[in-house]
Amino acid sequence: MDGLVDILIDATNKYDQPLTAERLRSWQAALFPTGYSGLLRIQVGEWRDGEEPMQVVSGAMGKETLHFEAVPSTRVVNEMNQFLNWWQTSQDRIDGLLRAGLAHFYFVTVHPFEDGNGRIARALTDMALAQDEKTSTRFYSLSSQIMKEKKEYYDILEHCQRGEMNITAWLVWFLANYTRSLESSSSLIAKVLAKASFWKNFSQTTLSDRQRKVVNILLNAGKDEFEGGLTTRKY
Repeated sequence: MDGLVDILIDATNKYDQPLTAERLRSWQAALFPTGYSGLLRIQVGEWRDGEEPMQVVSGAMGKETLHFEAVPSTRVVNEMNQFLNWWQTSQDRIDGLLRAGLAHFYFVTVHPFEDGNGRIARALTDMALAQDEKTSTRFYSLSSQIMKEKKEYYDILEHCQRGEMNITAWLVWFLANYTRSLESSSSLIAKVLAKASFWKNFSQTTLSDRQRKVVNILLNAGKDEFEGGLTTRKY
């Protein structure tokens, strides 16, 4: 988790610095400081170069379902050179939100690393948005929203990575996800402001620690979101 935080900070705080192959490889290495993904030793800080196809599968052994197969490792260097060139030349030519969505899809489709591709794609998305907004400060989190909708995310990726690679559906989903991230952030900010206003209005009211704790729980939950309501037994 610490490695992912470091990557996201680097991507957004240094959004105006060049995106290079070395920078991407350092991000991936930060995700796996021990060289292991779980119990499996993986290639760290380098493009994948294994002979086995890079596949995303599910299901029991012998009944696997193939969801996605990335480009062969022999093409990764060339594909990433093309991606980095596209990244540099597209900033002022494509709408910022569309560029963020395209960058995410482009990167996960090439799948240049043995592991960590999805997390790095989310960092690239945040970096593209920071470049578009020209600020590292953001009051919403698209990465968090994507993780909230993980199943839908993988479903739409799989759908668009098949066939003729028409990614219109992906971009529609991505933009809708962006809108939902704004709505989620707006709701959270409203709760924070309401809580601050409440305590300001009742700053002179004497409450016990237990009473204050209960009030904070209710304020954090928001209107109609405290499951089952507050009862004497729960109190």
